[in-house]
Amino acid sequence: MTMEDAIDAWIGRFNAALQGGDAQAAAGLFEETGYWRDLLAFTWNIKTMEGRGDIAEMLEACLGSARPQGWRRDGPAGMTEDGTAAWIVFETAVAWGRGRVTIRDGLCHVLFTAMTDLKGHEEPLGRNRPMGLVHRAGRNRITWSERRAETARRLGHEDQPEVLIVGGGQGGVALAARLKSLGVSALIVEKNPRIGDSWRNRYRSLVLHDPVWYDHLPYLPFPEGWPVFCPKDKIGDWLEAYALIFELDAWTSSSCEAASWDPETGRWTARVRREGEDLTLTPRQIVFCTGAYGPPREPDFPGQSAFRGTVLHSAHYRSGADHSGKRVLVIGAGSSAHDVAVDLWEAGAEVTMFQRRPSIVVRSETLMKYGFDIYSEDAVEAGLTTDRADMLAAATPYGLFAEKQKRLYDTIRHEDAGFYDRLSDAGFAHDFGEDDTGLMMRALRTASGYYIDVGASDLIANGDVGVVSGDEIECLTPEGVRFVSGREIGVDLIVACIGYQSMNESVAGIVDRETADRVGPCWGLGSGIRGDPGPWLGELRNMWKPTAHEALWFHGGNLAMSRFYSRFVALQLKARQEGIETPVYGRPDPVQTGL
Repeated sequence: MTMEDAIDAWIGRFNAALQGGDAQAAAGLFEETGYWRDLLAFTWNIKTMEGRGDIAEMLEACLGSARPQGWRRDGPAGMTEDGTAAWIVFETAVAWGRGRVTIRDGLCHVLFTAMTDLKGHEEPLGRNRPMGLVHRAGRNRITWSERRAETARRLGHEDQPEVLIVGGGQGGVALAARLKSLGVSALIVEKNPRIGDSWRNRYRSLVLHDPVWYDHLPYLPFPEGWPVFCPKDKIGDWLEAYALIFELDAWTSSSCEAASWDPETGRWTARVRREGEDLTLTPRQIVFCTGAYGPPREPDFPGQSAFRGTVLHSAHYRSGADHSGKRVLVIGAGSSAHDVAVDLWEAGAEVTMFQRRPSIVVRSETLMKYGFDIYSEDAVEAGLTTDRADMLAAATPYGLFAEKQKRLYDTIRHEDAGFYDRLSDAGFAHDFGEDDTGLMMRALRTASGYYIDVGASDLIANGDVGVVSGDEIECLTPEGVRFVSGREIGVDLIVACIGYQSMNESVAGIVDRETADRVGPCWGLGSGIRGDPGPWLGELRNMWKPTAHEALWFHGGNLAMSRFYSRFVALQLKARQEGIETPVYGRPDPVQTGL
């Protein structure tokens, strides 16, 4: 039997069980500990079922409404480290779907299913793209620019947006572009004067640590000559240009001051301050697109009021230009702390990094070699598109991803042993996480405490940036910092790279505390490690899917996550606009306390 025959035989048995409405028989075609990750197609949720019991339970609840059919292999099968795998296509009662199946010894190890389009509401792409004009004369002809100006004038006044997007960074513009393509009216509210300022306003030396192949936005990839690692101002300009190209409706220098939900009308009432004027919007949906974080965790150290120097959060740090010759303590040892330390050192400051706990550090070159193989020029030359790479990455459940990452970091630890020895010799504490799963798992679990080395580690290893580790701050003194060990250092400036609150804290400031607590924190998998308490969830908390509050959504993450998951947020919002039934399986229960 060929690999294709094996896949086709499994699909045939699986399809027969589904057509017969036999959830137990379908679940029996999985390994006892098999996985099924579903993006909307069955669950109208982002949900991973782990084990036959979970799979059977989901099918009992969802099979009747999903009514799947038309399962077939889409391309050749291949052998992977997880088993024999192939891409598949299928359809449900309301949507088209695509996915991937991996089998071992005749049973499914992993099934991945994802909604790609709503039937009757497919994206107008390729051969279905709009004409753009009508080839006939008319005395009342309205040009594109006139129509665009009229749309902008009416939106928020005579016409209300279906969706209010809070935040105009990569998440906001990616989602707005997806919604535009689907015919859903959306308005971005961005507090800064220009789209892209959320990047421009960061510290001057910031450069993306992820490679260009990983960072494309929907519909419009970066040019082939775009740098592998892009400076922050260039990204800001790209986002601004992107918004113009896709005709996104955005109010800049604007902020959503308050919002309240009316369950009777099914609408929000949002008060937006725009250029000094208060305006009322009544969208059906609100999406918070504030990155992966909420407000900064502002520094508040004992003795801070007596300190004669300056204390600021890294969110407010811009440049080291004014700090040449000054003694600076950078608190923290994650990405921002490393970048800030480099910027200050380059400006001529005397820099010390206070490391509160071990950090995960990986050389950029090594991570590109082993961790971004499907997002690379080699992958492009092999015919692996960004869309296919995204689906391939998404096809691995987080429960299996951790073990794969552990093997990856075993390789990295061995290859870069000399690099890590130099850091240790400099007093810098490093590890690969509590369970040795490395940087990406740390990013998913806590979004903190890691650094892709693009230069700072050499400064630390060479002693150009000092390190204080294995200690705690007792208090600030008028002249500097006293540690619990009794050590004191004099400093003129403290840059606290101590992270941000959860995205739901933005809800507290706009809606209310009760709603923020009801929804609960965002991000994290429930892994049980520090900063990501259990129970195990298998997916990121509250991201890109229904929350415990109707019509309130979170969309964000890095450029890659914003690109990929914007499709699924947009499909959920489009379905609700069109009145399509969206029975959500596994909607989270209300949470009354934050993490």
